[in-house]
Amino acid sequence: MRGVVFDGKRIEVVDDLEVRDPGPGEVLVRVAAAGLCHSDLAVVDGTIPFPVPVVLGHEGAGVVEAVGPGVVHVGPGDHVALSTLANCGACADCDRGRPTMCRKAIGRPGRPFSRTGDGTPLYQFASNSSFAERTVVKAVQAVRIPEDIPLTSAALMGCGVLTGVGAVLNRARVGRGETVVVIGTGGIGLNVLQGARIAGALTIVAVDTNLAKEEVARRFGATHFLSSADGVREILPTGADHVFECVGHTGLVRTAVDLLDRHGQAVLLGMTGPKAEATFLPAAMFLDKSILGCRYGSSRPQRDIALYAELYRTGTLLLDELVTATYPVEDFARAVEDAEAGKVARGVLTF
Repeated sequence: MRGVVFDGKRIEVVDDLEVRDPGPGEVLVRVAAAGLCHSDLAVVDGTIPFPVPVVLGHEGAGVVEAVGPGVVHVGPGDHVALSTLANCGACADCDRGRPTMCRKAIGRPGRPFSRTGDGTPLYQFASNSSFAERTVVKAVQAVRIPEDIPLTSAALMGCGVLTGVGAVLNRARVGRGETVVVIGTGGIGLNVLQGARIAGALTIVAVDTNLAKEEVARRFGATHFLSSADGVREILPTGADHVFECVGHTGLVRTAVDLLDRHGQAVLLGMTGPKAEATFLPAAMFLDKSILGCRYGSSRPQRDIALYAELYRTGTLLLDELVTATYPVEDFARAVEDAEAGKVARGVLTF
């Protein structure tokens, strides 16, 4: 079968992958579509350290082909969105409804894939590897979705939507009538914008140096669009209740803090290098300001994906509009070029 493999030096679309059968508590999924997220490319540039060779991809949707013993919530033929949280379901954090904090959720990659030629085992990225025609995931990662949701759109719920909308609703808990600034309007930033809109934020300021992104930012919820954070104070003289940094630039951490009003929250979503450092003025924090980290939108995927699916069906949550372009998996290189050039909100690979 086909898939996208990174061997530590280069990315290659191969056609000789195999994946093992599902074991107890596992699900075999035929992947129909997978979004290209910056995190996949961060493995390639070393921002996210990961063992190789690895099958990339972590934002996908497809159809269940088989289930292992003990799996009862999905069955063959079900449409599912895939999460990256292979949480155990039994630890204290899982029991408290915080699966993103489960220490078994991610970081212990298995090797369910192999090459048919020489049998070389390959690692699974983010317990998911959706850049393959078929993948095996833990049952908790397969979330059943209505069949009337296009799988090209449903794929994005597995990462971009969970992270962006979840950061607003679950982590920051933005309230009705509050003010929000979103720095960076890529795939994550757009979902933060629509999360703020869904939460009922009154003023939502999008900041992006790419002026071509204004139209789509406003469609997703921005009430204002700026090419620089320098103009935020003209719109919000006392600062914002919430500022979301969605770029992953250390200098913008300081910017996010500086834009806060009293009791404001800066939420860091952009992925920086593992040893990157940021600076800010500690004195600014004494007015009850906060800097919040956020992993995967502080999500509970089985609950949140079901919620977002219904919000999509009512027209409240935008999914189709996120999919700027689709690419056959063989055109992976072109999808990467378009993503790095800022031409797409999200490019989606299809199989």
